[in-house]
Amino acid sequence: MIARSKRYKNSFKDDLAEVDLPHAIEKLSAFEKVKFDETVEISMSLGVDPKQSAQTVRGVVNLPHGSGKETKVLVFTENAEEAKEFG
Repeated sequence: MIARSKRYKNSFKDDLAEVDLPHAIEKLSAFEKVKFDETVEISMSLGVDPKQSAQTVRGVVNLPHGSGKETKVLVFTENAEEAKEFG
């Protein structure tokens, strides 16, 4: 295991505290920007019982730049030219 200095260990103490969402976004935007794609992980306690089907949590997220994958469609038809016209 790597030996860490006191200053290094103390720099993370404040990061482990629970914060409300507006304050967390403010802290994230204060960090310096880097040259790679940054990610953020969020953990939330929703207070639901996963064993009860009425309390399941579902949702949809629209990504600002899509998923990055191109949509491909395969069509089996006798009228190939007509299918190309429809896209």
